Amino acid sequence: MLEAYRIHVAERAALNIPPKPLKADQVAELVELLKNPPAGEEDYLLDLISNRVPPGVDEAAYVKAGFLSAIVKGEASSPLIDKLSAVKLLGNMHGGYNIETLVSQLTDAELGAAAAAELKHTLLVFEAFHDVAELAKSGNQNARDVMQSWAEGEWFTSQPEVPESIKVSVFKVTGETNTDDLSPAPDAWSRPDIPLHALAMYKMTRDGLVPKEHGVTGPMDQILQLQEKGLPVALVGDVVGTGSSRKSATNSVLWYFGEEMDGVPNKKSGGICIGGNVAPIFYNTMEDAGALVFEAPVEKLGMGDVIEIRPYDGKILSESGEVLSEFTLKSDVLLDEVRAGGRINLIIGRGLTTRAREALGLPPSDLFRKPEQPDDTGKGFTLAQ
Repeated sequence: MLEAYRIHVAERAALNIPPKPLKADQVAELVELLKNPPAGEEDYLLDLISNRVPPGVDEAAYVKAGFLSAIVKGEASSPLIDKLSAVKLLGNMHGGYNIETLVSQLTDAELGAAAAAELKHTLLVFEAFHDVAELAKSGNQNARDVMQSWAEGEWFTSQPEVPESIKVSVFKVTGETNTDDLSPAPDAWSRPDIPLHALAMYKMTRDGLVPKEHGVTGPMDQILQLQEKGLPVALVGDVVGTGSSRKSATNSVLWYFGEEMDGVPNKKSGGICIGGNVAPIFYNTMEDAGALVFEAPVEKLGMGDVIEIRPYDGKILSESGEVLSEFTLKSDVLLDEVRAGGRINLIIGRGLTTRAREALGLPPSDLFRKPEQPDDTGKGFTLAQ
């Protein structure tokens, strides 16, 4: 398994992209290696099980969760992963097949506190919430700690707030960027493989952009050169995201302009996108992924410029302090969405906090920003609205 995987790693490295996440059969082979690791491969095996398996309810995640759960319950062993380490690895699977084991360990004298620590930052617990709530009612201190943490929104407050000042390098695209520029239809076959598909972004030559190979690979070298400055790179365009709705377009943008997600191979979140106009559906998919996305005049922003974004003041400054552009966020809730890692995380997390507070008899939380209701113009709504 390792020999074949290393060949795959080398093939992908030639394209300057990471290897694919492990599949279920590969994880099954990895599990056997972890039980009896070859000499000299220990760190590599740990990295694979920790960072190269998709989280959630993927088939590979099922195999990983099953093995780690067996270690926790004493039904399997590895010289590289003890019970406490297994609990921590389960906690980084973001919900799904890991939840049952973590909840069951809340009553364990040895591992209960560690399981609680992992559940505190896990949002995708769904019906397991009731199991934790019942344990808390019955007097289990670890479950009480989890419920209190959810009620106080520690999953949210443990994340850094959006900074008052953000310095970035500008990747400027003039004219209109539609979703086919970001996720070309002829390359639809590669969309599930985000790093590979992202190579096709902006693959057609246009003003200011130099594709690595016209019609095949986009201007990745230009992006990498900007990243070498050591600052985040923001996608800036006159018009961004028009055309059909494609989550793959957002995935491509974030692969080059976003941030790594712990425990989630080959996918990124966050990032910054500024458009003179941003298409509504593209805006929403960027918002879902935790991007700081907003509309602002971009005429004074050029390729390679270093700018300072002040999201709370609604200003973009040059390195010398000149105001280049002013803007207003569509909603201040966007700042919470960025902090939470995306709109979906925020919605699920707020719901979890609300349920926990209701279960504990606490008043509604005032932790989160609330959207402002638009003024009633008396004109009513269209059928679509």
